[in-house]
Amino acid sequence: MTTDTLTSSSLKPTPKATGPFDPTRYAVDFQEYPKIVTDTLPGPKSNEWHARCTKYFKGLSGQVKLFPVAFESGQGCTLRDVDGNQYIDFSSGIYVTTLGHCHPKVTEAVRKYAGQLMNCHDFTTRIKTRLCEKLAEVLPGDLNGFQFYDCGTAAVEAGMRVVRAGSGKHELLSCFYDFHGKTYGAVSLAEIRSPVYGAVRAPGTHLLPRPNPYRPHWTKPDGTIDTDKYIEFYAEYLDRATVNAVAGFVLEPIQGWGGSVMPPDDFFPKLRRLCDERNILLMADEVLTSWGRTGKWLCLEHWGVVPDVVAIGKGFGNGFPVTCVAVREPYKEKFEAISASSSYGGNPMACAAALASTEVIEEEGLLEHSTRLGELFARRMVAWKEKFTIVGDTRVKGCLMGVELVKDKQTKEPHNEAGRLVYQSAFRKGLAWIPAGHILRMSPPIVMPEEVAHKAMDIIEESIAEVENELS
Repeated sequence: MTTDTLTSSSLKPTPKATGPFDPTRYAVDFQEYPKIVTDTLPGPKSNEWHARCTKYFKGLSGQVKLFPVAFESGQGCTLRDVDGNQYIDFSSGIYVTTLGHCHPKVTEAVRKYAGQLMNCHDFTTRIKTRLCEKLAEVLPGDLNGFQFYDCGTAAVEAGMRVVRAGSGKHELLSCFYDFHGKTYGAVSLAEIRSPVYGAVRAPGTHLLPRPNPYRPHWTKPDGTIDTDKYIEFYAEYLDRATVNAVAGFVLEPIQGWGGSVMPPDDFFPKLRRLCDERNILLMADEVLTSWGRTGKWLCLEHWGVVPDVVAIGKGFGNGFPVTCVAVREPYKEKFEAISASSSYGGNPMACAAALASTEVIEEEGLLEHSTRLGELFARRMVAWKEKFTIVGDTRVKGCLMGVELVKDKQTKEPHNEAGRLVYQSAFRKGLAWIPAGHILRMSPPIVMPEEVAHKAMDIIEESIAEVENELS
């Protein structure tokens, strides 16, 4: 097993955009967006369609239950519902439409192959070959072995199988509050409880505490988080709580479902070293964080770390269901050992959507623009911690953000009621976004012009102020 450390010296330089970001391409008329035309939200047509649909369709997400609007169309960073109400999209379809709705290049790519060749199992096509070549070009280090799937969970499960095949071992580690999908193997590495899976996790799966700067388990004398203590605990756990057969450590670089929780900058470099010392593969679940969401192709690039295996998804096809498992050179033949092919993975439409999305990010300078938007959001949001008593913490990395609402800044007791009310208030003002209990999650399209970003921040700030006054 090869365990050469791949860190910043192995990273490829970020390619320069072929053109600067053009905000006029995605400009929003603020007389039209946001614009609420019904007396109440959701409007009467939304209520009617929602009632008809949910007579049969069950298992809704929390955001739909809190605000059951029925959407009709989307363009760029805007949405329109069936009643004609118009919203700024601050969710990207929960981290998916990273390039906004109906990007013309992605739409045309899918349309072309929908009329030419929809599926041919895993036979070679020109479009698949071109996508593989592009991925090998943009991904860091020697991540140059690929397989394609149709959802994030399938990619994560395949990545876990590659980790086991590549290491010859079977145990897997993850962290509290990580989320990796809803199949049994993925759920076993996540902080999710469901009666479907019974009371037993999959054998050989372990969960460990993870550095959360706002809610640390271990701190230094000055009160800052002590990352070394986490690494020391991991090392002891490996010695005493496993059967010495750990194949890999599977983590989200930034926790999504857990609340946009971002690690200290030194965590992943130290974890990479621990994995190399212990002959353990490092797998990154970048289904949520990849493809420009944080201003990099992979989020781990922020910390100069290359994973051995990585799952890529959500924004990869900008709404078309396509995901990817990428592995380093020493492990790509292990795809053969795990029967890696799938019925829909890598079909021509999927490959066309992923390639077009990748080219758009390059051509429009969107990695750089995502970074600039993150700086804008950070400037706006950091002031909220001083301005509002219910804002305990804010966190930003590119176009991935979170606001943690608390009842008391000293005890940090979660304020779920405030989270619900702020979410609904902003939605009524025309902002479509994501709730998560007491944490407000945000993932705007990375094509959002700065003036639209400021407008969205204004709406959230107004909603927090209203709710704080209401609850005081």
